[in-house]
Amino acid sequence: MTPTDAIDELNLSPMEQAFEQLYDCCHCRRWAHDMVAARPFENAMDVLAHAERFWASATESEILEAFSGHARIGDIEKLRSRFAGRAKDEQGQVLQTDESVLRELHQLNIDYEQRHGFIFIVCAKGRSAEAMLQTLRERIDNSRADELRNGAGEQGQITRLRLLQWLQPTEQ
Repeated sequence: MTPTDAIDELNLSPMEQAFEQLYDCCHCRRWAHDMVAARPFENAMDVLAHAERFWASATESEILEAFSGHARIGDIEKLRSRFAGRAKDEQGQVLQTDESVLRELHQLNIDYEQRHGFIFIVCAKGRSAEAMLQTLRERIDNSRADELRNGAGEQGQITRLRLLQWLQPTEQ
């Protein structure tokens, strides 16, 4: 599929199908509804511009809704089950790390969630488990408000990558 084909498919899909495809990129119902309502899109850059604008207006509850669509970084069992396809692609390097790093990553994720009330969100694509662990260590003592902003920014990057992957698949 070419980028033009993907844009045409998005523009011409029935509302429910387009909603599901977009929701899968962000896990925020209002965002996905806004994106569907903004159709037709001219090109991938138009999709990304709308995605960013709509995400920038997300409320706390919408941000938390989007966070709920993620596995904890380093949660090997969830990587192998519910989130297997996407999480393995996005967190694949975590599976290739030392067991002690995984244990610390897992424990700090639990500590982070207890402290802030939501899971640690980081755009993991291309990052090693060690790098994500360092980021988690740096962010865990931040205020909840700061982490909500940090996580929302990371969610925006994740959504952008997912949209690009969907709209501009690599030619095989």
